[in-house]
Amino acid sequence: MTTLAIVDPPLRRLFSRLDFAPRPVQQGLSELLANWEALRAGAVAPALAAAEETVPANGFVFARDDSERDFLLRRASIGLERLTGLTEAGARLSASPEPRHAVRLRRLFETVLNTGEPVLAEFSAETHEEAGLVVDLLAAPLASSDGRIVGILGGCELRRSLGGEPPLRRHAARIDEPVIFALSRMAALAETVAHSLGTTVSAHEERRFEDGEHKIRPLVCVRNRDAYVFADLGSSGGESVNDKLCKLLFFIGALKQSAAARVNVIAPYLCYGRKERQTKPRDPVATRYLAQMFEAVGCDCVITIAAHDLAAFQNAFRRETEHLDFHALFARTLAPHLRGEEVAVVTPDPGGEKRAELFRETLERILDAPVTKALVDKKRSMGKVTGDLFAGDVADRTAIIIDDMIGTGGTMSRAALACRRHGARRVIAAAAHGLFSPGAENFLRDPSIDRIWVADSLPLPALTKDAIAQGKLRIVATAPLLADVIHALHSGGSINDLQEHAVSPFPGA
Repeated sequence: MTTLAIVDPPLRRLFSRLDFAPRPVQQGLSELLANWEALRAGAVAPALAAAEETVPANGFVFARDDSERDFLLRRASIGLERLTGLTEAGARLSASPEPRHAVRLRRLFETVLNTGEPVLAEFSAETHEEAGLVVDLLAAPLASSDGRIVGILGGCELRRSLGGEPPLRRHAARIDEPVIFALSRMAALAETVAHSLGTTVSAHEERRFEDGEHKIRPLVCVRNRDAYVFADLGSSGGESVNDKLCKLLFFIGALKQSAAARVNVIAPYLCYGRKERQTKPRDPVATRYLAQMFEAVGCDCVITIAAHDLAAFQNAFRRETEHLDFHALFARTLAPHLRGEEVAVVTPDPGGEKRAELFRETLERILDAPVTKALVDKKRSMGKVTGDLFAGDVADRTAIIIDDMIGTGGTMSRAALACRRHGARRVIAAAAHGLFSPGAENFLRDPSIDRIWVADSLPLPALTKDAIAQGKLRIVATAPLLADVIHALHSGGSINDLQEHAVSPFPGA
């Protein structure tokens, strides 16, 4: 809950954001808040002495000096040192060589001591050397043995704002900055992207009525602004694909009706992509119908990752589309795990041969070593899968089976077993979208597959929890790529160039 409007004007001038019920987006600050809550153990505030002994490396501790109306440093952190120049225990906050930042911290600390609640604050640095630097600051109260609030456990994260400019003030947004929304389960991904762009996810309202109908609307002004809507279009938690699609279409319409300049839908996984052509008489062509619905409500651009059929996706839409390949992203993420190995790229069905070949070429270029290829035949009709042909060389190699999505995983398991029969030393399954539909439990436990890699284009269901804990299922982060895409679209940059250098920033992903 942002409560900046109800605090006193001097404090309001020092910060662009104050949250008195903090939910930090940054992992470091989230862990620090969780540590404070664990130490608190039901009390108003944890003991200062206990916090000082267990404070994480990214945290700092101050104790109040009532006689001087000052704060004494007990434990420092790298972020605090960069912000205030204070490193030594016993140093006074008032002695900081950065007086403006010291005043901010003192005022924030006093607010926390008076309210007894943790606060998350945001401000931009004004010094010439720190132009465009945004500071996220968490401060939580600490108590003495008799329960009096006497200290502060804090932490700070420093980041660059979009375009090197200070972040938006919530009460004075500019029309030249993008506004980001997140529907359904996309909040975590959207918040990570927004944070790296120096902004936040904007609020919207969803209401469901007794008869099953619903309404959805933005809660911020979008007039003459570019809106980016993160959409989850996979079934989950009692919501079908159709439920989510209808909600998204209505939200696009509400944004256009509210005078948004452009509405850009970011749907990393785009539903109905598998029915892009007629395979039987009177079959629907759902991809085209989907495009017509987006056009009808006024969507200006659709951004997706690894469309099931790129040609069908591009031909279906008469509005702007941006298709993000996952070849470079996956290749650069997997490459460190493949050094010194002989590698083969395998397509689990003939329809994905072009996708696999593009990935093979990219991986071969990054590894600077030959990468062979193989193909597993597959034909699906009336729910039955047939085909026994295997072509290619995987003997004594690490076989990477690449596909656009994993549903129940039956296709991947079938291809993995074929690779093992033809002598593969190790088998890796990789896909852009991890749907993991009911029934995927067998695939996740399949002993013929050594490791599974998927992008975080969709939130993973609960049935993947054990596979993640055991290290069999790994995640490739898409947030850096999506943040770069939004920046490029908004500033007129090249999306093709940035995809070539895309890589997940998390080595353990």
